[in-house]
Amino acid sequence: MNAWLVQYRAAVLVVAVTLLLALGLGIGWVLNGWRLGAQVSAAHAQAERERTAHQADLAAISNAAARQVSAALTQQQAAQQALAALDKKSTEELKNAITENERLRARLAAGGRVRVAGSCPAATGTVPAGNTSAGPARVDDATTVELAAEAGRNLLDIRAGIIADQAALRALQQYVQAVCLRGK
Repeated sequence: MNAWLVQYRAAVLVVAVTLLLALGLGIGWVLNGWRLGAQVSAAHAQAERERTAHQADLAAISNAAARQVSAALTQQQAAQQALAALDKKSTEELKNAITENERLRARLAAGGRVRVAGSCPAATGTVPAGNTSAGPARVDDATTVELAAEAGRNLLDIRAGIIADQAALRALQQYVQAVCLRGK
């Protein structure tokens, strides 16, 4: 019976060691699960904070872009209004100058004359040969010069070209000042 008791004790010892080992593994498993759960929760919380910060950054970027677009549209609208006002003013000035030129052309066609104010200084030399007048050689200052009708029409054509060129130049200069240099 002694042998049977030794075997019984050995079997109880093996069962007890196995139970203790299983109990230790179970406790270790549970503790490790808690630790892992805490780490997963901490990682999830960190990811949530980063996602929230990322969304806040995207919202800030989006708001800044919206403000810049709004400012650019406002500036573009102001430039368009300035350009429209400038175009209206330049067109009106050109129209008035062309109307005046056409009025002068009609007056010339109706028999009017083109007179150019000017003066001719007195001659300082002698009168060319062939002049047999009895008085001294002299040229008076003239106050006006009348042009022939053909020369008057040519003069008005030249004036019309000058008016158009000056109007275009003024419009371009005002455009550069009002639109191009406004933002600088």
